[in-house]
Amino acid sequence: MQVQKATGRAFELYARACQQYPQHAGYPAAVVCMDHQVLYVFSQGACAGSYPVSTSRHGAGERENSYKTPRGVHCIAEKIGAEACFGEILEARKRTNVIAEIEPGKTSTRKDWITSRVLWLSGLEEGVNRGEGVDSHARYIYIHGTHEEGLIGQPASAGCIRMRNRDVMDLFDCLQVSSLVVISE
Repeated sequence: MQVQKATGRAFELYARACQQYPQHAGYPAAVVCMDHQVLYVFSQGACAGSYPVSTSRHGAGERENSYKTPRGVHCIAEKIGAEACFGEILEARKRTNVIAEIEPGKTSTRKDWITSRVLWLSGLEEGVNRGEGVDSHARYIYIHGTHEEGLIGQPASAGCIRMRNRDVMDLFDCLQVSSLVVISE
């Protein structure tokens, strides 16, 4: 019952974003529900699947330097790392040819490696997640892989949306530049 309720809420957020931003509505989309630490994928008006994620350990928020996950409607601005290997560390959005050791346990390594793929978000809501002091793109907010896979499913990031490497590689292949990404508490 709880899963159906969450999926229903995610679908409502997806449908509202498609109405608000019709220029992005023709692409597969994602809805991140921070309260459940789940990312839902929508394609052709239906839920096509879901993945566990990890959002910020500092909670939700849009302010620059807050290390919080920004809410609202975003789109994919850039897709980075298409040729990267599973678990490859990306620094400054460039391949390093170094493969991270995947940490399966629940302990934080105090490193925030970005691995496998990057989906760089751009906020669409002026004054909420777009513009001075709140701009998700300028804050380098990504959906990305992590070496700390054991922490997926609980808040653990510094603002981005972390995924297991295999999952982010699948999502990368599904979403397009301009795909909507809605982030909700």
